Amino acid sequence: DHQVFDLLEFTYEHVALPTSTGLHPYFQHHHYRYDRDAGRQQFAGDVNRLFERNGIAYQLHDGQVERLVPTVLQEVMQQAVFNTGDQTLNDLLQMAREKFLNRELAVRREALEKLWDAWERLKSLSDPNDKKRSVERLLDRASAEPTLRGRIELEARQLTDIGNNFMIRHTEVTKPPVTESIHVDYLFHRLFSFIRMLLQANGVRM
Repeated sequence: DHQVFDLLEFTYEHVALPTSTGLHPYFQHHHYRYDRDAGRQQFAGDVNRLFERNGIAYQLHDGQVERLVPTVLQEVMQQAVFNTGDQTLNDLLQMAREKFLNRELAVRREALEKLWDAWERLKSLSDPNDKKRSVERLLDRASAEPTLRGRIELEARQLTDIGNNFMIRHTEVTKPPVTESIHVDYLFHRLFSFIRMLLQANGVRM
């Protein structure tokens, strides 16, 4: 698959659409000009139709074969704008998104690391000198209803435990790796949705 994807990306880089500019009257042959943008557009359309017809969850976009994320994540991932007020957090979220869209499973696993790093960064923003108090402020703004507030705190703790107990943020031999694509999707979706909710509850538009 990856060799085919490399070939598609190479072809996209060099393809152009030929258009006749007129017939040479003496030698009876056409002169052509080559429109790179039109050629790329047509080529990408043809490739993506083949992907769709054969149920292949990839698309050729701007010269790169990208993995189509699960439908429940696709709109959120494409539309999210990271403007949190903290450039490091913005960069971590952007790197996580880019890696998650990569066609290589190994790179998508790296997306989990970046996303969990973003989670740890977010937890410390409100009060850098007291992380516990910083987290409490973050979660308090998420909900004033006590029962829901408790569930949100439980989810925050569980997500932190996942990052610490699997080979996401740490690489000790005792940490089990996340190796299946469906599990990467699930964990990424779970934390990304949670971070998105917290940021929106704290006044960040995404």
